[in-house]
Amino acid sequence: MMQEFWNDRYSQEAMVYGSEPNTFFREQLKLLEPGKLLLPAEGEGRNAVYAALKDWQVQAFDYSDAGREKAMRLAEQCGVSINYRLSDAEKYTCDPESMDAIALIYAQFPPALRQSFHKKVVQWLRPGGKIILEAFHPNQSAHTSGGPKDVAMLYTAAMLRSDFEGLWIELLEENEIQLNEGTYHQGAGYVTRMVATKP
Repeated sequence: MMQEFWNDRYSQEAMVYGSEPNTFFREQLKLLEPGKLLLPAEGEGRNAVYAALKDWQVQAFDYSDAGREKAMRLAEQCGVSINYRLSDAEKYTCDPESMDAIALIYAQFPPALRQSFHKKVVQWLRPGGKIILEAFHPNQSAHTSGGPKDVAMLYTAAMLRSDFEGLWIELLEENEIQLNEGTYHQGAGYVTRMVATKP
C-alpha cells in the first residue's frame, strides 16, 4: 500500500528530500505577494516551512503521519506555524475560492484521481490566484533520480493543459533538470512545470 510505503520512507531520521524548498517553487513564490497557500501531498514539510518563513499562511496535507510529524518538527525548529492535516487527496476539502496560491510539487496521482483532484484545486483557488506545479514527466522513466515507477502517474504538458483548461497558462514546459533534493531526488531528472492563473 502506498501509504505504508511513504510512512516507511518518512520514518527515516534524515529529511529524505532535504529541508530546503523545491527550487522552482521558491523561484515562483518570490514573485507573489504572501497570502493563503495550499500544499497538497506535502510530505516532510520543506516547502510549507519555507513559505511560512516568507509570511504565507500555509495549509498543507499528506496521508503520511510520519511525514506530518517531521513537518511539524521542522516548523517548530524554524519558529513558524503551519496548518498541516492528515488526509488523502480524494477526501481533502477546502473552501471554494479561499486560496491565493496552490503549489503541486511532485503531487502525482493516477489518472482518474489526477483529473478529479485538479478540478477541485481550480475551485479552491480565488480569481487571480496561481497554481505552481512541478511533476515528473514520462521521460523520467529513463532516469534514476526518483519519481513514480507507474508511467500513468507521470505528467505531460498536454495533460496539464487539458486538466487546467480555462486557466491562463503563463508557463508550461517539459525540461531536463539537475535535481539535488535529499537522498531520493539526485541527478538528472525530466520534469513538467506549469504556472497558471485563475481568471
